[in-house]
Amino acid sequence: MSVEHHDLHHEFPEFHDKIHELKTHDAHFRKLFDEYHELTREIENMENEVTPASTRTEEEKKLRRVLLKDAMYDMLKK
Repeated sequence: MSVEHHDLHHEFPEFHDKIHELKTHDAHFRKLFDEYHELTREIENMENEVTPASTRTEEEKKLRRVLLKDAMYDMLKK
């Protein structure tokens, strides 16, 4: 099964430069960015069955990732 990549640059290619700027100059954005990418790595490992996890655990992590992505999108739009 092919796993879709959810890194922020794939999700928001139009904000490539703004993502870099905020990662460099905004500690809060950087914290969200790091957590988002850590969750993405964990979820991909679960989806690829590298890391066993319950469906509930995987869905909770996906929900957290969506919330992080929404928060970062709001910051990128400003």
